[in-house]
Amino acid sequence: MQLWESVLLGLVEGLTEFLPVSSTAHLLLTQRALGMRGEAANAFAIAIQAGAIVAVLALYRARIEGMVRGALGRDPEGCALALNVVAAFVPAAILGKLFDKKIEAYLLGLWPVVFAWFVGGAVILWLDRRLRARTEGRGLASLTTRDALTIGLAQCVAMWPGTSRSLATIVAGLVIGLSMAAAVEFSFLLGVVTLSAAAAYKTVKGGAAMLSDYGAANLLVGLLVATVSAWVSARWMVSWLQRRGLTVFGVYRVGLAVVVAALLSTGRLSP
Repeated sequence: MQLWESVLLGLVEGLTEFLPVSSTAHLLLTQRALGMRGEAANAFAIAIQAGAIVAVLALYRARIEGMVRGALGRDPEGCALALNVVAAFVPAAILGKLFDKKIEAYLLGLWPVVFAWFVGGAVILWLDRRLRARTEGRGLASLTTRDALTIGLAQCVAMWPGTSRSLATIVAGLVIGLSMAAAVEFSFLLGVVTLSAAAAYKTVKGGAAMLSDYGAANLLVGLLVATVSAWVSARWMVSWLQRRGLTVFGVYRVGLAVVVAALLSTGRLSP
């Protein structure tokens, strides 16, 4: 791997991790274009997600500090939020472990991604106008364990590459009545736990192959670029969604699905 390739992958990861367009799918598409395949490539794509985790820790430092105080028994509201984040993570932790090998075997390809991009885009375009018509919603303090589990189950749908973890969790939050700001914030906080677990698991599983093939320097560059770009992307997305909703992402997903499907059908891109 050349240095510019690690910069490119870090940029793709950071810019797309929190947008409802699927960072996994964008990384897969970029890796295919670069000729990167195999366990080392998969591990690299997951490992640089740690940069997105750092970005969220910086953006929501006060909220996360409250959750830590809650875990220590010093902040009841922070404790309740922390427990809800853990509850939302549990479904993915169980199902991810059970189906990890099957997902890699059957879904980690561009045709399944194209299908998920298109369907997710169509869902956004169908739902967004209806959801935006609601003038207000509940805050995070109103979240129940049942609500958290509902969002957690929705997150499991995003195990299909191309679906988007952010899309699944934000839409689930909106459907159960959260405000856009609360749905986005909970999605980000849940992402810290989910991405941390995924990055740790994949790094342990494929870390040796990743470092052997790509080297520590490329990994560090990818992480740094992902951190900065994720911070910029997340700040922009929060502002955009509150003002304009999800429609642009639905149009983007459908358009990208059509373009990539055409490239695959003509043999210009390998699945």
